[in-house]
Amino acid sequence: MELKLHDTQTREKRVFTPLDKTNVRMYVCGPTVYNPPHIGNARPVVIFDILFRLLRLLYGEEQVAYIRNITDIDDKIITAAKQQNITITQLARSVEKQFHTETEQLLCLPVTASPRATDHINEMQKLVQALLAKNIAYIAEKHVLFNVARQNDYGTLSKRQLSDMIAGARVEVAPYKQNPHDFVLWKPSAEDEPGWDSPWGRGRPGWHLECSAMSAKFLGTTFDIHGGGIDLLFPHHENERAQTCAASGEKIMANFWIHNGYVVRDNEKMSKSLGNVLLTSDLLEQFDGETVRLALLSGHYRQPLDITTQKLQETKTQLDRLYRVCKPDAEVRERAASAKPDAEFLNALLDDLNTPKAIARLHTLAAEIVSENDSEKRGAVNEAPGTEESPSAVSATDKKVALLAAANLVGLLSQNPDTRLGYIVQNDTDAARLLAEREDARRDNDFAKADEIRASLASLGYQIEDTPAGPRLRRLSEK
Repeated sequence: MELKLHDTQTREKRVFTPLDKTNVRMYVCGPTVYNPPHIGNARPVVIFDILFRLLRLLYGEEQVAYIRNITDIDDKIITAAKQQNITITQLARSVEKQFHTETEQLLCLPVTASPRATDHINEMQKLVQALLAKNIAYIAEKHVLFNVARQNDYGTLSKRQLSDMIAGARVEVAPYKQNPHDFVLWKPSAEDEPGWDSPWGRGRPGWHLECSAMSAKFLGTTFDIHGGGIDLLFPHHENERAQTCAASGEKIMANFWIHNGYVVRDNEKMSKSLGNVLLTSDLLEQFDGETVRLALLSGHYRQPLDITTQKLQETKTQLDRLYRVCKPDAEVRERAASAKPDAEFLNALLDDLNTPKAIARLHTLAAEIVSENDSEKRGAVNEAPGTEESPSAVSATDKKVALLAAANLVGLLSQNPDTRLGYIVQNDTDAARLLAEREDARRDNDFAKADEIRASLASLGYQIEDTPAGPRLRRLSEK
């Protein structure tokens, strides 16, 4: 099996070959915990969870490390904490907890480690010292800055020429910089701001420095995949790459740089200024996490994705249909757990995580199950007395196993279908009695009474669904 991924640095899709197939390493930039997570934050969480699952399938669960950091020291956090009149730690821990809760609701696997920036100040200071020793960083007015002019390949990740960036610089905001694009490695902290003692005075790290230090600690200075949203390409990832390579002397930081596209609303990027930011928590109040997950997988990860209430409602309908068709019972689940994923489905994921094509394959498998069920019923009706039915080469049950094995790979169809669809799991005596009376009325051709009973059930909060296995009750009050 050959995995192909689009590498931002080379701007091409190429075969992924790990640096060490027994130790496949991926780092993804996590949230800056100053504001409740929005759906744009959720997209990379789900996308890189898919890649994590795929890598585990290809190389083994114990051979893949996935690190996703928490930025818990940043100017935005300081400002937000002051506005809310709480401590920075209180704010950061609260938002971090919400982020982890929502990640679980989106059915993502636990990452290998989720390091906090504030736990790695020592590693950051050592990285600054290494850059100063190599004369690629300098001290100015209690700031330590990275000198981009001394990094010959600065801009190669984002494909920006330093000369063009300098020419396009409008204002020199910080006069102590030697170059307008020099970036902060360490900055001084005021008395009412968080800070740590350092050789350059009490202060705190720059944002870019944090990820370089944490990725190096957990994965080494060179690793396989660095991921994140496309908004991080410049300056964050460009600066990460520059300082890491400058300190280590290596030519690359990550063998592949992978970026997902924006989540948009009505074809506009979400932003506070436009007032169109959609919080993940708001969506999870209206829809279950699996529906939101599937919606985030409905478009190719490198393209913009428009999320609307209508789209989520349509996604829920599609997901419910998959549950109704598959109806994974204990036997199907047991077989699917050890079954190989459908080849067509897997090939779609191997081709640069083509989730829309993979999801389309799930729906094709569902249609085949329905067709096979119909075929089996016709065969049973037409079977001559005293003969045995000739089984189909691939039964409906086999198709269900294939569907569930494929869905398992991307974290779908893991719920109990009765619970998911709102069917009665524990008997409601009144509802069960009415359902039985309705069946008696239908057998007696008393359809008026059957309709009255349907209305009575609706008043109790149930609707009747006539399924191949017989009538079932489903709760009306559901997400």
